[in-house]
Amino acid sequence: NRLCTMRLTELADNAEARVTGVIAASPELDAGDLRRLGELGFIAGGPVRLLRRGPGGRGPLAVQVGDTLFALRWLEAQCIEVEPA
Repeated sequence: NRLCTMRLTELADNAEARVTGVIAASPELDAGDLRRLGELGFIAGGPVRLLRRGPGGRGPLAVQVGDTLFALRWLEAQCIEVEPA
C-alpha cells in the first residue's frame, strides 16, 4: 500500500519498517551513493529499524538492517522509502 510509504527520516525512533525503495531525493547524492545504499542492504522488502537520531533530531541516524548497524547521513536516509511495520 503506497499510501503508508514515507522516508526513513520520518520514522519515529526505535520504529520498524520495510524498505519499499531507494530514490534520488537529493542532487548532492549520485547514482553511486544510491547503489551503495542497496549494497548495504537497503533493498525493497528488507527490514529496517531507525534506532535513534543524532543531536538536534537530525543526522547521523543510527539504523539497523538485519543484524547490522549503520550510521547514515540525513541526506542518505532521505533517499530510503519505507512502509512502517
